[in-house]
Amino acid sequence: MSRIFRTSRVLLWLLLAGASVAIMMASSFYLYLRPGLPSVEQLTDIQLQTPLRVYSADERLIAEFGEKRRAPVTIEQIPTIQLQAFLAAEDARFYEHFGVDFKGLMRAAIELVTTGSIQSGGSTITMQVAKNYFLSRDRTFIRKFNEILLALQIERELPKNQILELYLNKIYLGNRAYGIESAARVYYDRSVAELSLAQMAMLATLPKAPSAYNPIANPERALIRRNWVLGRMKELGFITEDAYTLASSAPVTASYYGPATEIDADYVAEMARADMVERYGEAAYTDGYKVILTVDSESQQAATEALRAGLEEYDRRHGYRGPAGTIALESVDEETLMDALDRYPRVEGLFPAVVTEVNETGATLRSPRFETVTMAFDTMTWAREYINEDRMGPEPEKPADVVSKGDVVYVRPIIDDAPEPEAQAIPDDPDMEAEPEVTRVALAQVPAVQGALISLAAKTGAIEALSGGYSFSQNKYNRATQARRQPGSTFKPFLYLSALERGMTPATLYNDAPIVFDDIDLETTWRPQNSSGQFYGPTRLREALYRSRNLVSIRLLRDLGIDSTVDYLDQLGIPTSGMQRDLSMALGSGNLTPMDVARGFAVIANGGYDVQPYLIDRILDDKDRVVYQAPRVVLCDSDCEQVADSQTGESATPDVRVAERLADERSVYILHSMLRDVIKRGTGQRARALGRDDIAGKTGTTNEQRDAWFAGFNHNLATTVWVGFDQPRSLGRSEYGATAALPIWLDYMEVALADEPPAYMPQPNGIVSIRIDPETGERARPSQSDAIFELFREEDAPAPLTANDSDGGGDSENYDDLPQELF
Repeated sequence: MSRIFRTSRVLLWLLLAGASVAIMMASSFYLYLRPGLPSVEQLTDIQLQTPLRVYSADERLIAEFGEKRRAPVTIEQIPTIQLQAFLAAEDARFYEHFGVDFKGLMRAAIELVTTGSIQSGGSTITMQVAKNYFLSRDRTFIRKFNEILLALQIERELPKNQILELYLNKIYLGNRAYGIESAARVYYDRSVAELSLAQMAMLATLPKAPSAYNPIANPERALIRRNWVLGRMKELGFITEDAYTLASSAPVTASYYGPATEIDADYVAEMARADMVERYGEAAYTDGYKVILTVDSESQQAATEALRAGLEEYDRRHGYRGPAGTIALESVDEETLMDALDRYPRVEGLFPAVVTEVNETGATLRSPRFETVTMAFDTMTWAREYINEDRMGPEPEKPADVVSKGDVVYVRPIIDDAPEPEAQAIPDDPDMEAEPEVTRVALAQVPAVQGALISLAAKTGAIEALSGGYSFSQNKYNRATQARRQPGSTFKPFLYLSALERGMTPATLYNDAPIVFDDIDLETTWRPQNSSGQFYGPTRLREALYRSRNLVSIRLLRDLGIDSTVDYLDQLGIPTSGMQRDLSMALGSGNLTPMDVARGFAVIANGGYDVQPYLIDRILDDKDRVVYQAPRVVLCDSDCEQVADSQTGESATPDVRVAERLADERSVYILHSMLRDVIKRGTGQRARALGRDDIAGKTGTTNEQRDAWFAGFNHNLATTVWVGFDQPRSLGRSEYGATAALPIWLDYMEVALADEPPAYMPQPNGIVSIRIDPETGERARPSQSDAIFELFREEDAPAPLTANDSDGGGDSENYDDLPQELF
């Protein structure tokens, strides 16, 4: 007995010691974390929140930021059966525990062990209130311990009904619906008091996983979860057997009744959101502001679609990179399969699906979005194996050459009666609305390449359209404003404009011939070449620009001087901080964002006036009063400071922004003519498909085809497109600005300029047109058959013919008097 007694004493002391250590540790955690916990009083001071709404210039909804809840409901306004549905789904012992339900935690653990999943969850409603109102969503032990402490504190200071009311007014229920009343109206267009039992149970399914159990996006899974909630309600005695039978047999009736966004413009929306937060802080999300942007809805949608289509087309040209992943189908059940697929995000119009069968005609796939669908082999024939950017494997001969059972691939839905292989778009917001019936899909892949498109109203700087990448949901990085890349030959027009202002002309001759530069410091030799690898001898500046001759641009920069050229770029507002001060600058070796390039071309497009891009046209408060209006832009040629002073009133924000002249209008007019030749007979001829004569522009491709550009304009609109990889690498030997970027520009401009009349820069005074000899750039003899007309500023025109220049009196093969620029 004594041995048993001694052993019992030892065990008792060990138990007491362990309990003491546990209590001390818990107390230490409490004392450490308690000062940082928020006051529960803040819960009772929740302000009604009205979201920030962003609209296009024609007032079509682009985005909403913030909570939709306008007026919370009291617990007395919520039917008892609705309360019981949430308790059954989330916390059946809510009125029994003190904030933390240890029985619930044990039940969740048993469910996890026995079924592999948790149906009921372990967090109490009080813990969810603490998390939703006060705490971050970081999955850390400290955060969880804070949640428990705060839940205990809430339970001590607030009655149960008030806690439940706070929960039901705050909880996120999908489709940007916060709170039960908002969700009832979003899904059923009714007040919560008007819902049926089946509809109430459906709302109670949503807190666990608003996307996975969304009755619009995933009606089958939502139905299973709804019936589980109904079964739990019956088990707890909340409803009768008859009520359960009737409600569980009811169909899913949810639809989307909330305000749907009308334009796919996430990058633009984020720019507006950031601007509003900078202006108003967190109140931007809650005070009901309406922001009217400068973007045109039709042009913006065209920009988004053109960029995505162009990037997808580039991606397909370079082959299939294989499945996004694999799933061992034989070792997973249905729910595990769907959960595994949920880990692959939808990317815009592309959806993940798993291949379940491969046959001679195609493949069968499963997807949470479409259930079982077929993929015909003719949608896979493009999928030659990707080897590198310049090489692909052979064309596939059968479906098994492309996909295998268990492959997770991205597919594009084909809507019945839609032409193949093009597929009609499924709504981009997975919570937005039910998609049409889909039984067939086409193989696709998420592009690895990226791009940007910016379109500016040339005279004002208003952003007409902007897209900063393939998918904002995939990557928030806005390449239109943040990516600093080498502009390549799209830089050359700024160099040529500097030359025109310095007295050179489109007829000035430069020698397109090899040139070698030795760099003593780097112990290297630079041998620049044209993209063709050939040299063409004496070349007029007009031809050198529209054919994008690199050697001419280098010699031109050398004659102009690097420092004076940088000064001129500063005058134009072109950022020069990222440019090397050497002759490689002539080939666009400096770093500019696509927005920088677009702004520079807008200056050229409008005739030489300063451009300051802006996105927000006006801001209205919750009572639709204008609290901000973008200044009206006035173009100014002289005495601009006086004009600015006369236009600025007592307000700190002037009603007018004076755009000063930055470049000589005659030089800009001549440059327009030269850049129109890029379209007519140069590297941008593909743009002739628009069938317009007012289009000018410039292609650009950097070393090793790492960046592809096209910047084009008429007098009213300037649009720039960039294509490249986020981590710079070659696009492929066959990819240039004309092949990768220009098609995107073309697709966009076809919409943006539809029904728009031609817009040319008016010819200013002081411009003359003279017949010249295309070989020498000098005045042509009266009877010279191959003479061409060229534009000049009056003071820069070629000298008149002398008596010695009469017909037949000169030797057209004598180059002794050619300009020194040749050499």
